Amino acid sequence: MAIKTILETGFDFSRLQGNRDERSAPSAAAGSDFLAQLRERLADFKSQALGTLISTAMNDNGGRGVSDFAALFGGSQSPANSVAELLAGRGTSGPLSASGRNNALFDPESGYRMMSEINRRDVNYRAEFAEMTDMASYVTTMQQEAGKLGNIDAASTSADIRSRLNEFVAAYNGWIDRFDDVLANGGLLAGTHAATASQWELEQSVENIFNGAGSGVRGMTALGLTIDPVTNMASLDTAKLDSVLAANANGALTAIREFSAHFAKSAELLNSPNNFIPNRMSNLSRVIDYIDSNKADLQVEFGIGDAAKPSGDVARALAAYNAMRGTST
Repeated sequence: MAIKTILETGFDFSRLQGNRDERSAPSAAAGSDFLAQLRERLADFKSQALGTLISTAMNDNGGRGVSDFAALFGGSQSPANSVAELLAGRGTSGPLSASGRNNALFDPESGYRMMSEINRRDVNYRAEFAEMTDMASYVTTMQQEAGKLGNIDAASTSADIRSRLNEFVAAYNGWIDRFDDVLANGGLLAGTHAATASQWELEQSVENIFNGAGSGVRGMTALGLTIDPVTNMASLDTAKLDSVLAANANGALTAIREFSAHFAKSAELLNSPNNFIPNRMSNLSRVIDYIDSNKADLQVEFGIGDAAKPSGDVARALAAYNAMRGTST
């Protein structure tokens, strides 16, 4: 039936979620798009379901029609309870059954399943918002750590340079420890383009071979700073670093300063307005607010739905979201 069609084919939750993390997409337009689609789909369902019921009621039982139609919704048998009133939304929502289903619907079970899915996604969106908030904070820290490398100059000793690069490596690996699992397949942020793009951007900044190229050094990898392709962890080969410092100190310093500026700029852009991380958080905030404002009405229409049962990273992130908002649910 209509609601089953919405669940299986018509109701595009990726649009509801706001899959608009691209740099060029204005977050306001993205928000209005997915909220407009939700409202449109729900309106379509109401129209189709009521149309089916009207047709059935008017053609069955000797044409008794309107009064039978009203009875289906628990309404009055009085002619005053007209089709026009029902289509206007009055008298169509009877009390939910003890099982939390709206038996006034033509297909109560499909409505219940849809509400269960909305309940689940509501929790996931909140958990994802918390993760993206934390990611934004980590990216800012990475920006600051990279910026410190720009202070290295000709007066810096080899020991100073090693120490500062090791501090950057530690900060980078802290970022990987925090987010690598949730970005992996099956992780909470696995399907979130803003998050995966952020990881990719920062890794590419480390591996950029053009930093220092004009001074005879092919990027930070030539100085011994590399990223393991399996673990994604960074490491510093201090012997290789010392060798380049001894042979081409100017080239090494140029590479480090250029890397510092480029990495810090990449991190800054990820957190810039209308860019990856803020766009995603804006979209999530809109859909969370919309569901929160309309959940009671949706449940009256389609049934209570099964409560979400988050576990693992979702439960942890949801707790963080509730702590941010000062709530306990």
